[in-house]
Amino acid sequence: MARNRILITGAAGFLGSHLCDRFIKEDYHVIGMDNLITGDLRNIEHLFKLENFEFYNHDVSKFVYVPGELNYILHFASPASPIDYLKIPIQTLKVGSLGTHNLLGLARSKNARMLIASTSEVYGDPNVNPQPEEYWGNVNPVGPRGVYDEAKRFQEAITMAYHTFHGLETRIVRIFNTYGPRMRLNDGRVLPAFIGQALRGESLTMFGDGSQTRSFCYVDDLIEGIYRLLHSDYEQPMNIGNPDEITIRQFGEEIIKLTGTDQQLISLPLPTDDPKQRRPDITKAKSILGWEPKVSRSDGLKITYEYFKSLPEKEILHKDFTYYNKN
Repeated sequence: MARNRILITGAAGFLGSHLCDRFIKEDYHVIGMDNLITGDLRNIEHLFKLENFEFYNHDVSKFVYVPGELNYILHFASPASPIDYLKIPIQTLKVGSLGTHNLLGLARSKNARMLIASTSEVYGDPNVNPQPEEYWGNVNPVGPRGVYDEAKRFQEAITMAYHTFHGLETRIVRIFNTYGPRMRLNDGRVLPAFIGQALRGESLTMFGDGSQTRSFCYVDDLIEGIYRLLHSDYEQPMNIGNPDEITIRQFGEEIIKLTGTDQQLISLPLPTDDPKQRRPDITKAKSILGWEPKVSRSDGLKITYEYFKSLPEKEILHKDFTYYNKN
């Protein structure tokens, strides 16, 4: 029996590489695609020797061609951290708009089911907590974060248009704060920023008084939720994340305890449009997919800390980033 074939964009990134691993494990033929603008081939180099994995170095904002049959497409190509989308705002908008359009056209031509990676950022700085899928959000389209937020909101809109107008099979996952091995240590997100500062013996920098909240989901749990959503019959957006909410100050204290350091938490002014709270309502994921996170934050953080400690010293010492409290 022939293997199912799946295209995963953003394959060399944090989430994309874990998805490649999962679908290889499930005996799919995996076609990875990434232009490596933020991805790292080290994340998938262990797969290159496999006969059921192939890789294309390509920008999906340009025409996408994949020979042969395709059963599924997972669109995870996008800068996802503040340092990236503030540095490359135009590319961020293009991969969410032109890239999504190109891949939807490919999915239609191949009669493939397509899942897009959306984000909790579509909710902006929410006035509702926790955030259910029915909440439309509180987003500033012309603020510095707007290039990412609106790219993802457009991505959802065009995906749903292809579903309703062309009858394309589509799935939309709204991803909340996720962490684990293969995160970039200096990508500007709160968890790697805190751990990087702890490893360098620096004070941990939070913004404001640290009362803003985040909810951290371990990567294995997220991948399981995405896998179940792809194979479900559910066609509307679905939150996948961990509802265990914690303040940034409390989280910083956890990192100090985990790393066994004596650093202090210091406060800096809040960035523009920084979300004050972030917590998913996962009622739908529980009832429809039978999914909820299994890995505790303490267990997940231990694994992630060991991964960061194993990185080359030059990566730990590299500090060329502007840190924002977003994961």
